[in-house]
Amino acid sequence: MASLPYPFTAIVAQEELKLALSLCAVDPGIGGVLAFGDRGTGKSTAVRALAALLPPMQVIDGCAYGCDPQLRNRWCPDCRARLGKVRKLPAREAAVPVVDLPLGATEDRIVGALDLERALSQGVKAFEPGLLARANRGFLYVDEVNLLEDHLVDLLIDVAASGENVVEREGLSVRHPARFVLVGSGNPEEGELRPQLMDRFGLAVDVRTPTEVDTRVEVVKRRDAYERHPERFHDTWAPAQQALRERIVQARARLDAVQVPDRALERAAGLCIALGTDGLRGELTLVRAARALAAFEGAERVDDAQLRQLASPALRHRLRRNPLDDSDAAVRVARVVEEQFGP
Repeated sequence: MASLPYPFTAIVAQEELKLALSLCAVDPGIGGVLAFGDRGTGKSTAVRALAALLPPMQVIDGCAYGCDPQLRNRWCPDCRARLGKVRKLPAREAAVPVVDLPLGATEDRIVGALDLERALSQGVKAFEPGLLARANRGFLYVDEVNLLEDHLVDLLIDVAASGENVVEREGLSVRHPARFVLVGSGNPEEGELRPQLMDRFGLAVDVRTPTEVDTRVEVVKRRDAYERHPERFHDTWAPAQQALRERIVQARARLDAVQVPDRALERAAGLCIALGTDGLRGELTLVRAARALAAFEGAERVDDAQLRQLASPALRHRLRRNPLDDSDAAVRVARVVEEQFGP
């Protein structure tokens, strides 16, 4: 079993998924990715591969939440208290975390709970951080997200919206940062996802099993090469990995400078009106993702090209059901895009 993660750039096809994850790496504020489709199509592989591709992040040494030394306004209470005792908190490099949220996880394991060992041995009420703490500034991956229990769905909605986890139980009152890229995957045949959670995902992509013989053969060849000689396989893909890493870093640096002209805002709003999406989250996400794509491409401003490319992943999961139109959501978006933007 290979210990090295599969290289992100070696993933065959699945271009929409790879782009959506890359854009969330450029701007985590996009709101995460929902990947629905067939089993065994590399959804979890892609998430772990992207996190392994990203450059290490600076964290405060000894912090359970991986607080960023440069962003004091987002520090946890523990780091703020420590700063009162010393002039500067020590920092270190850490890999971007990828945390799995299993379907059988209890609420205590997810949000954190009383540290029973310290409570019994020392008589101290101490907080034991959960999965949300570990995922801060990284990725929280939920496989079979459509099968998640309702109360956990509500919990994720609250934390994803606020970027903060609040735990008040057993005499504890704890608040800590929990900003993460939420990635959910699942098979729609096994159950639908609650609309409230679906709407919280910034981008949604369909992940299908390749039907072309050449593509399937290439997948098998690369996977076999990776499993037999992981170090050699990594060396082969190292230049492509480095190029994508630098592209993401550069896109992050130029993101704030990308202009979004009024015409692009009007285009996005007109598209959402024509599709009948509820609320304004659709155009907000579309514009934000289009800005990240422009930065990723090295463009100075958002134009129709970025809006057209991201209309489907940003809006397909926000459409109301139309009893008179049983077309696939992506088809409906493509039809309206052509009407609004031209062929």
